[in-house]
This record gives sequence, structure tokens and C-alpha cells, in this order.
Amino acid sequence: MPDTVRRVDYFSIQVPNRPGEAFKVLSTLVSAGINLLACTGYPQGRRAQIDVVPEDSRKFTAAIKKAGLPFTPKKSGFLIQGEDRAGALAGHLKKLAQAGVNVTAVDAVSAGQGRWGAIFWVKSEDVARTARLFRKKPLKS
Repeated sequence: MPDTVRRVDYFSIQVPNRPGEAFKVLSTLVSAGINLLACTGYPQGRRAQIDVVPEDSRKFTAAIKKAGLPFTPKKSGFLIQGEDRAGALAGHLKKLAQAGVNVTAVDAVSAGQGRWGAIFWVKSEDVARTARLFRKKPLKS
């Protein structure tokens, strides 16, 4: 079965770099019924950045507006899901490298039960080209 690669929307928020800040943001999203496909966070000095990929961008946008959460406007990334195997991520990164697309960030995990997933980001000027690359011929397990 081939991996699925799809373009997704993501949003970022800056919060104080203190215990509980990510929980406050995520619990607000949970209370609004928002399902996330991915979430990553990292420190930036006294602040921290949280990036989220909602399953439903319209519902997410309405929820953050209502809650007054200052997320950035949506940007694009790519979500990969498939059967776990040695070199799963490497094959996709090779395809991007051969096309001259620089990946600006990537997070990947084994999801258990023989599944894996990753989220990756490219520069805004490379989004359309990256989408075309993965529409052509998906990698097979």
C-alpha cells in the first residue's frame, strides 16, 4: 500500500515558555471539539511556539476566533501516513532533494501497529511544486 501524502494547513501561536502554557492552548481546542492531526512545540528564548495541524481548518479558525487565541494565519505543510518500514521517511526526503526542494522542518514518528507518520514543511514558494511531486507517483511500502 502506498504512503499517503497530503497538503495540510497549519497554524502557530507564541506562548510564554512556562509550565502549563501548551496545556492551556490545547485544552481550549479540546473544549471546542477540535481534532488535531499533528502538534509540535519548541522553545524560543522566553517564549515557545506551538504549531498545530487541525483536521478541519474552518472549524479551527472559528474556535480560535471565539476563544481569542492569537494564532498566525494558516500556512501549508504536508502530512505523510503509511505502513512503517525501514527508510520510509528517507525515501520521501530523497524525492524532495532530487527535485531541489529544501525541507525546512520535519517531525516523524512510528504510530505503532505497523504505521508511521510525519509532518514536514517547505518554503511557501515550494508548496505548489511539492504538492505536484507527490500527486505524480506515491512511494509504496
